[in-house]
Amino acid sequence: MTGSSRLELVCPAGTPAALRTAIIAGADVIYCGYRDETNARNFPGLNFSRPEMEEAIAHAHDRETKVYIAINTFPRAGREQIWRRAIDDSAAFGADAIILADLGLLAYAADRHPDLRRHLSVQAAAANADAIGFYARTFGVRRVVLPRILTVQEIAAINQEIDCETEAFIFGSLCVMAEGRCSLSSYVTGASPNLGGVCSPGSHATYREVDGELASNLGAFTIHRVARTEPVPYPTVCKGGFAAGDFQGHVFEEPTSLDASTLIPQLANAGVTALKIEGRQRSRAYVGAAVRTLRRIIDDIAAGLPFNGSALNHLSEGQSTTQGAYRKTWR
Repeated sequence: MTGSSRLELVCPAGTPAALRTAIIAGADVIYCGYRDETNARNFPGLNFSRPEMEEAIAHAHDRETKVYIAINTFPRAGREQIWRRAIDDSAAFGADAIILADLGLLAYAADRHPDLRRHLSVQAAAANADAIGFYARTFGVRRVVLPRILTVQEIAAINQEIDCETEAFIFGSLCVMAEGRCSLSSYVTGASPNLGGVCSPGSHATYREVDGELASNLGAFTIHRVARTEPVPYPTVCKGGFAAGDFQGHVFEEPTSLDASTLIPQLANAGVTALKIEGRQRSRAYVGAAVRTLRRIIDDIAAGLPFNGSALNHLSEGQSTTQGAYRKTWR
């Protein structure tokens, strides 16, 4: 790593228990959301009530850990007050930043709570310097979470042109679509990740045996069929099997996890401020293991020590990993 700055490790928490676990494991920042449609991980049994969020922020601050609140879905017409209340409550509870995607909410936050730090969600899909510059100038955005479609070289070029921090995903489930604009889940299940915060909801996932194979389905669609001896992937549409011309298989992306931990030195040199772990829908055991491992890797790299580039394999989807667009030629 170059300079004296230390890469910030931004860690997920879908529950108060996961938040406490992540803090103990070495998180610099926890990101989490309210128990409603204002955040893009709106699954049953997850997220924070208002009292839980206020208590969680106080608990984190007592342990010198920051809390960023994701309010990163897009308001439905006539229901804007739900999202505005989330912003107001975040300011009242002392959140260190809010993560937004919607233009109207960014304008509301800048006007009503100018001292509350604003970050641009990956859901905004701002993937070039002009877009990021617009958000920074117009709404005072201090950091942008970069979409997972950029190479390290592209990130470095963007950072040369902007006056804004950048945050890059380093590990977890990989979305390769235009985030905030994907309609695959909406088409298949009627549940919109962009408006309601639910992509490929578990309530629509089923598994059955077909001709000696195991099929995983989302709604009325079969997403995967695998042999009985193979792992059965979760039925996420963009990681499903498709026929496209003469090609049959994973057209968009394999059912695998992003693991770019070996690229941390390059991302630091590219000017990235923070590294983000995906996984608010995961268990606290997963969160604790991922945070501990990445904390150790980041600290070892900062100290000039060797590190284990395969340390996260056992936590990966399908027990396999990819570096995604950081080092990928798209099909």
